[in-house]
Amino acid sequence: MKNLFLVAYLDVKESLRSKWFYVYSVVFGGLMALFFISGVSDSVVMGFTGLSRMLLIFIQVTIIILPIFILITTVKSISGDRESNVLEYMLSFPVSLKDYYWGKMLGRFLTVFMPVFLALLLGVVFGLLKGGALPWKMVFLYSAFLFSLSFVFLGLAFFLSTLVKSTDIALGGSFVVWIVMLAFIDIGLIGLMLQNRMNDGLIVFLAMLNPIEVFRIGAISLFDPELTVIGPVAYYILDTLGSTWLIIYAIFYPIVIGALLSYFGYIAFRKKDLL
Repeated sequence: MKNLFLVAYLDVKESLRSKWFYVYSVVFGGLMALFFISGVSDSVVMGFTGLSRMLLIFIQVTIIILPIFILITTVKSISGDRESNVLEYMLSFPVSLKDYYWGKMLGRFLTVFMPVFLALLLGVVFGLLKGGALPWKMVFLYSAFLFSLSFVFLGLAFFLSTLVKSTDIALGGSFVVWIVMLAFIDIGLIGLMLQNRMNDGLIVFLAMLNPIEVFRIGAISLFDPELTVIGPVAYYILDTLGSTWLIIYAIFYPIVIGALLSYFGYIAFRKKDLL
């Protein structure tokens, strides 16, 4: 256990020396600052005001930026160490493969989750200073959604990183996965339904297998419990799951998928040629 935390600590220090971490932090922190400057927290759009309005916009930005940032910065974690012979150097110490793999994942999770979480807290503090009401339940649940979305893409990135030896192939694979998931949010599935006359229930089922779509629907339900913004399909989702189970599903489903992907990545890492 000591070696695991040591590997995590070394990975955090390595990330803090990298430019991508500061770019990543500035993107989310800068977006929050931009929202403040533009007066989003004071605007009223479709009935949403104050902090709720700001969080609603932050959700839309997070859906696009967070997954690709996690993928491109994490997918090189193990494959990059293998190419630069850092992995060979690390394994020369009394560090087990288990401690190395899970320590790297723990350290990388801290560096990808904390900036976006701190940006959320920055928005909450600003909202309080502006004298607005703080929706504690909404902030807590949205933090849980951010945790689950970060975890599932971290697990996916580590899974891809252990399957390939080249960082170029790992980056290319991560872009393909990201594009496919974005394509199957709404537009791709609606087009598929119209072209092939597929069953509506099957379309919704496929959509709810996509972690990005699950995050989107769950986050929207915090602001719009009736899901009126997604149209008639809201009736099917709410009748099938209900509001409470929808939020539970949106939090725990990505975590389960992320845990499975990270475990499969560990199995591949343990059985493949490491060097």
